[in-house]
Amino acid sequence: MLKDLLRPFVRPLPQWSPVAIAPPSRIVVAALRWDGQSVDVTSDHTVASLNPLMIATSLDAGQSPVLEYSDSATGRNLGALRLARADSIVTAEASITLYHVIAGAHRCLGWPHRSWNAWLQNRSMMKSRASSHLNMEPAAAQRLMIAYLRPRPVVLVSVNAPGHRNIFPMDLIGPLERSGLFSLALRSTNVSQPIMREVRQVALSSVPASMKAIVYKLSEHHKQPLQDWQALPFPVQASRQFGIPAVTAALQVRELSIVHSREIGLHTFFLGHIAAVENLAEGEQLHHTAGFHQAYRRRCGMPFTEV
Repeated sequence: MLKDLLRPFVRPLPQWSPVAIAPPSRIVVAALRWDGQSVDVTSDHTVASLNPLMIATSLDAGQSPVLEYSDSATGRNLGALRLARADSIVTAEASITLYHVIAGAHRCLGWPHRSWNAWLQNRSMMKSRASSHLNMEPAAAQRLMIAYLRPRPVVLVSVNAPGHRNIFPMDLIGPLERSGLFSLALRSTNVSQPIMREVRQVALSSVPASMKAIVYKLSEHHKQPLQDWQALPFPVQASRQFGIPAVTAALQVRELSIVHSREIGLHTFFLGHIAAVENLAEGEQLHHTAGFHQAYRRRCGMPFTEV
């Protein structure tokens, strides 16, 4: 009992919580606010890069908007990010605005637990900085966690080209609704990045939460390609339009035709059109959210199912 009471004061909350959520979900909604205006961007913003931390949207919200996340059931403000306009990407069909994330705060934990937990997390990040795959300053990582207040779905990305095949997990994905585009922010060191820029076609398998362990194991393919589709621990089948091997047990398979790519910091930001969608099953998809968001929901008696 005493250990349970003391744990929040001696150990930080996990940065990320893997949870099961049935898509599509509007459990958390997002709004851009600027110059007295407020626009719902729940399905129209995404992370374009981790280092530097940048948000992309198909709205032009001026020079210094605020991105707010709220609980749709209670209306409670969960957190916000302060943005600064950085650049824009213009394609044949649309214009995408890029924003630096310059500050952020959340309200999922009360004071002083909020500040103390951030200090514990930052200390842990500094200790493991050499091995951290995020390669971010602790302050930027705290802001990234706020961006995960809206739980991010995990997909397996399949790439298939002569002499190259691969499948790996991603959660830096999402629609930019008003533009009709869909985005992927992939670390530029990924072994399939140059192939994706060349062939401009991928398949995205929305994976059930029950596949978490297998999905995480496939993270190794960010660094090394897959040698044989038959070597995977699950069956695959050709996607409907491009014929790319996709997960047979997926809830949904989307085929993405890439129309633009740009390197932003340590990431390559891909933009594309959804060429085809196959809805294969209903169920709960693997998502990631911030650990302090799950702690808030647990305190309110409405936690996500953890996996």
